[in-house]
Amino acid sequence: MSTVALYEAAEFAPLIDEPWVPARVEDAIAAIVSDADAAFDREALWPAHEWDGWEEPLPLKSLYAGAAGVIWALDALRRRGYAETSLDLGAAALHTLELKRAAPDFAADDHYHPASLLSGETGPLLVAFRLTADPTLAEELHALARANVTNPTDDISWGAPGTLLAALAMGEWTGEPRWHEAARESAAALRARRGDDGLWRQDDDYRGLTTMHGAAGNTLALLRFEPDDALASETAAVLSRHAVRDGGLANWPGTPRPQLARPRDGRICLQVCTGAPGVLVGAWEFLDEDLLLAGAELIWQAGAHGDEKGHGLCHGTSGNGFALLKAFARTGDERWLERARRFALHALAQAERIAAVNGRRRYSLFTGDVGTALFAAACLDRDVRFPIIDVM
Repeated sequence: MSTVALYEAAEFAPLIDEPWVPARVEDAIAAIVSDADAAFDREALWPAHEWDGWEEPLPLKSLYAGAAGVIWALDALRRRGYAETSLDLGAAALHTLELKRAAPDFAADDHYHPASLLSGETGPLLVAFRLTADPTLAEELHALARANVTNPTDDISWGAPGTLLAALAMGEWTGEPRWHEAARESAAALRARRGDDGLWRQDDDYRGLTTMHGAAGNTLALLRFEPDDALASETAAVLSRHAVRDGGLANWPGTPRPQLARPRDGRICLQVCTGAPGVLVGAWEFLDEDLLLAGAELIWQAGAHGDEKGHGLCHGTSGNGFALLKAFARTGDERWLERARRFALHALAQAERIAAVNGRRRYSLFTGDVGTALFAAACLDRDVRFPIIDVM
């Protein structure tokens, strides 16, 4: 197998070669926050990118690609001391929740569930509670988390693994025992639905491998609830078995069942939602270290995503860079931090260039500029936690 078979080389570009100057990175983060403040409208929220808003009712509200995600990011950057937004984030979050309930985005999707963390009502509810501590919101979120236990789509994006993470976050914020019980209920159901092959079912009998849509993320959620060396070892073995290797490099398909692959899995990808970055982001602590480094080396050699995929977290330059931060966390090798910072510099420049061409930035946590700002901040802080998946 040739190296190029591990990814589509034509979709990637060489990284820019600029020095890491923290003050410049901080300025770039502040510019993204300032622009988000200026672009906000109380009723229209933020302008939607064509890809993010495809066939969805505007304005977009979700945690994944809508206002809730932008609000969460602005709050996270504020808490970390990088930029003080001028917006009333609590009021914006409550209004976003109102709009989400009036016109749910993603509702036409075949496996949509209203309790979905990234695309349903759980995300906006979680953000609104974080900013207001309204007990009524906690009651509503608790009901959604319990309703999502039986959701047959077992991944972080849509199903019980996502609401398990939400319940754990609420338990940390409130100290209320009911959240541990909600998390326990979700964890028990998730364990029971794990197949004999070590995988979980998503929609249409799809069995995913990565963090957003499969085994790496589901295992992460279960281990966050309760350490389990046996589960970690079993998932590591599953991921090792399905890795596509070439010498010292490795990648993963979205699913080991190609006959059931989604359209994007007709070819192997290299991004957080599908491919090595998505495996490393979720499985970095328990994956065989040689395999983790093989995936990280492929990401480094591939370089930055081209402008079609962009600079974001889900399927762009920033998400791939986060996987290199995970290699740094696992090994302690500063080389991986330096490489992640190269990705951050490229992603910030890419965001600015694309905004100049389009006439505006992209307002989305997982596909837009605020996600890239969070990745840059993570590189400044040496903080390897991936937004939402690792820290809420």
